[in-house]
Amino acid sequence: MAWFKRVRKPIAAAPDKAVRVPEGLWVKCPGCDDALYNKDLGANQHVCPKCSHHFRIGATERLRLLLDDVREEHDRGLRSTNPLAFVDTKPYADRLRAGQEATGQRDAVITASGRLDGIEVVVAAMEYGFIGGSMGVVVGEKIARAVERAVARRVPLVIVSCSGGARMMEGTLSLMQMAKVSAALARLDRARLPFISVLTDPTTGGVTASFAMLGDLNIAEPGALIGFAGPRVIEQTIRQKLPEGFQRSEFLLEHGMVDMVVDRRRLKSVIADALRFMAPAASGPAA
Repeated sequence: MAWFKRVRKPIAAAPDKAVRVPEGLWVKCPGCDDALYNKDLGANQHVCPKCSHHFRIGATERLRLLLDDVREEHDRGLRSTNPLAFVDTKPYADRLRAGQEATGQRDAVITASGRLDGIEVVVAAMEYGFIGGSMGVVVGEKIARAVERAVARRVPLVIVSCSGGARMMEGTLSLMQMAKVSAALARLDRARLPFISVLTDPTTGGVTASFAMLGDLNIAEPGALIGFAGPRVIEQTIRQKLPEGFQRSEFLLEHGMVDMVVDRRRLKSVIADALRFMAPAASGPAA
């Protein structure tokens, strides 16, 4: 009937019982767009089980994956200062402090001694979370000391690079580290000790132009960006479109710039096999 109207009561709001998913529990894979459970991803060495995309990992995690045990961390007390009193949009001292708080490290590399599949080695692992893994005075000094320590102990050297290049806030002082570390590696070569260089995403700039490409064996992780200048800079300079996959590991392997592309899950065993082949005595205790 016209005089009858049903009165619709407003639906009462449900009690505030929203389900809150803890942050960091899931992560989206940039390779296949799948949601991955962080715990499972960590158990798979931070490699996507579906598309094998290699996520970036920190230096501490890198040492954990490569070494049976970390016998000793070296030169932990070294830290960068501000030798040029550099000030940009953000003071350099603030950048250093932020990097230390974010990573728990004093600078962008960790050097340590330990055993890799039973083989005594000295390892340097770069930390991208600290100002893009950039190489300043402290990074160069720690890596040079790691090389000297390998020579003194007569053990192989492994350097894992993950860096945007030389640290501009330290100017020429950072560029000097390229020559210093390269000279130290020449002494390692004269001592007939193996140096394996592992290039991860990204390895660029002055790091690529120096020690990262000087390994007796240069191993890259799949899909890693490796080069001196970035692709966009090169395209703008030569005014040409670059080939598909330019500066990625597989492209460099095809063109003879790296020796192997190795999945992270096989990296430790491949390095161990290479060290035993290059220096059979390395599989025993240090001399």
